[in-house]
Amino acid sequence: MPISFKRPAIFLLLGLGVLFNPVLSLGQDFPAKPVRILVGFTPGGVPDITARLIAQGLSDKWKQPVTVENKPGAGSTIAAHAVASAPPDGLTLLSVSSAHAIGPALYNKLPFDTLKDLSGITLTATGPALVIVSPTLPVKNMVEFIAMARAKPGQLNYSSAGTGSGSHFAVELLKSQAGLNIVHVPFKGIPEALNETIAGRVDMFISPYASAIKLVQSGRAKAIAVTSTQRMPDLPDVPTVAESGVPDYKWIFWYGLLAPAKTPAKVIQQINADVGVILKSPEIGQRLKPLGTQALTSTPAEFDKLIAEEVDSFVRLSRAAGIKSE
Repeated sequence: MPISFKRPAIFLLLGLGVLFNPVLSLGQDFPAKPVRILVGFTPGGVPDITARLIAQGLSDKWKQPVTVENKPGAGSTIAAHAVASAPPDGLTLLSVSSAHAIGPALYNKLPFDTLKDLSGITLTATGPALVIVSPTLPVKNMVEFIAMARAKPGQLNYSSAGTGSGSHFAVELLKSQAGLNIVHVPFKGIPEALNETIAGRVDMFISPYASAIKLVQSGRAKAIAVTSTQRMPDLPDVPTVAESGVPDYKWIFWYGLLAPAKTPAKVIQQINADVGVILKSPEIGQRLKPLGTQALTSTPAEFDKLIAEEVDSFVRLSRAAGIKSE
């Protein structure tokens, strides 16, 4: 919301001039100080990579330092709390993934309100996941995996990046839609969950595309399906889960930028517009393509709506699957 100050007449006249200047009215005096983008994950993942690409572009455009700070832990809620508690001036932003919407489903008491204490700026990217199976598992595709799981209820297992992680929810959604009974084996993160599956100590893992694509292309990991609605150009022979007998299944990881609630609308709008220009550049597309990730923008309202819908979906799924934080 706009902030009013008592000013000398000369500044009042200048302020009135801004109202009639369509360029300055977008808030081109912002930012007057360095900006931080917090990431609730360790370096190297898509939320971190997109944040760094955006930070570089904004630094060049704004002529102010825009830095990225990693604050991992508690399913990204530590970073989210830090941004929710920051002054609503647009100088502290949050790069999030779908995990941001999981918090309310996983934790009974968060130190912030996911929907009320943070405001959407824009979506930044989306990307699917890959269904990875143990190289020792005698299945060639998703159809055979589902048949085996149904024939051996409770005998197959799957890894995840931790209880309540996106990879945990992704498999629970598959279990509910395909009628499967497979056992959850949580790990500390994606690398451990993926490595244990590749090593043959776990039967299956639904991995973010960016984490597994190079391993699949090199032959080290065995992908039997992709969770998007269409096949991926880099893996044209890997069918979707929907093609493999679970027609309603879709799992897409999304990423975006948030600001503290009550950040002035004109600041939100400026960041949205400036980030949108950066994300539409061919260079960004080329950087994200090898990760199986596509740059995507939205209005602030559209992003807020998506988060609210995702929170509701995760709450319902967590209750049905009995997922609780440990």
